[in-house]
Amino acid sequence: MPDVPPGTKLQKLAYQTARFRAQLHNGFRAATVREPVPELLQPDTGSHQTPGALRSRRQFLLAAAALAAAGPLARAQQQEPTFSTDVNVVNLLAGVRTKRGDIVRDLTKDDFVLLENGRPQTIRYFSRESDLPLTLGLMVDTSMSQARVMEAERAASFRFLDHVLRENKDQVFIMAFDLAAFVRQPLTSSRKELDDALSMVDTPTRKELEAGIGDGTSLYDAIVKASNEVMLKQKNRKALILLTDGVDNTSESTLADAVEAALRTETLVYSILFSDPGAYMFGGGHDGRGVLMRISSQTGASFFEVSKKQGIDQIFDAIQDELRSQYSLGFVPDRPVEYPEFRKLQLTTRQKGLIVQTRERYWAHR
Repeated sequence: MPDVPPGTKLQKLAYQTARFRAQLHNGFRAATVREPVPELLQPDTGSHQTPGALRSRRQFLLAAAALAAAGPLARAQQQEPTFSTDVNVVNLLAGVRTKRGDIVRDLTKDDFVLLENGRPQTIRYFSRESDLPLTLGLMVDTSMSQARVMEAERAASFRFLDHVLRENKDQVFIMAFDLAAFVRQPLTSSRKELDDALSMVDTPTRKELEAGIGDGTSLYDAIVKASNEVMLKQKNRKALILLTDGVDNTSESTLADAVEAALRTETLVYSILFSDPGAYMFGGGHDGRGVLMRISSQTGASFFEVSKKQGIDQIFDAIQDELRSQYSLGFVPDRPVEYPEFRKLQLTTRQKGLIVQTRERYWAHR
């Protein structure tokens, strides 16, 4: 504020002007003057108006006009949509197919209807995900039940990574699991590092089995480990690909634990059932199909089974096509998060006859 003689009307006017400027700078948070209006701004109520009084009246009117202008501007600023760090945007990936199984790639935001716990939600963000970075985990079951299919799994994995990986954009890690889960190759964009790691993925040796190493299958523990130790730190699209017969006999985690770990980290889990029918001839093994179907459907991914009609190379091609044909949707829940909980999601299309594939719920937290 400029220097003026203390106690004068000019000082009071300078004070008021400085105050208005401060209000403008602070977004008109205090557009109404709460202190008594200085004497200079009080209208003269006497019958005789001196030139000074006329000046005072003009100054009063100018100040009142400034206040009147501040109100609408403040309201306009409050109405303008803004986003703060307190707003939790929920993102979900979705694939859409016809009843014949053909991928639908040309939908827009207005073609979708989204519900959270049965309440309609506004889709604020929308894009097609064909070109966004991808974080991928290749999860290979190395238990003894996979011994006779391991070579085919490894060869198909080499070819899949060669086609899907975009170096310097996508990242892949490799995890092997039997009695325990081990990261054989941390996240990398290098094909050479992935090829080298894959070549070392194999079932336990006789010596390892005799030492009690590798005798078992901890599928659920592997999903929890991959979700919490790798995917939790990633921000882009995330997917795990399971190569397994779906049998778990040594995990500390449950099937529900595995599904929830993937949901909390927003990770899709694709399952490829690749089993050796003779592996459990004497061991009383069970059918892992239902387990893998549940994991994939609840996390928004697809389940596949290697057969004579659909080989593993064809399955990898189908997964690659799905990953490059997804929609990304984002919304801000209409009900604020008061405590951490899972909330149910339902995503459909306005057009009849289309099937939407996405996760069934999400982890709501502050």
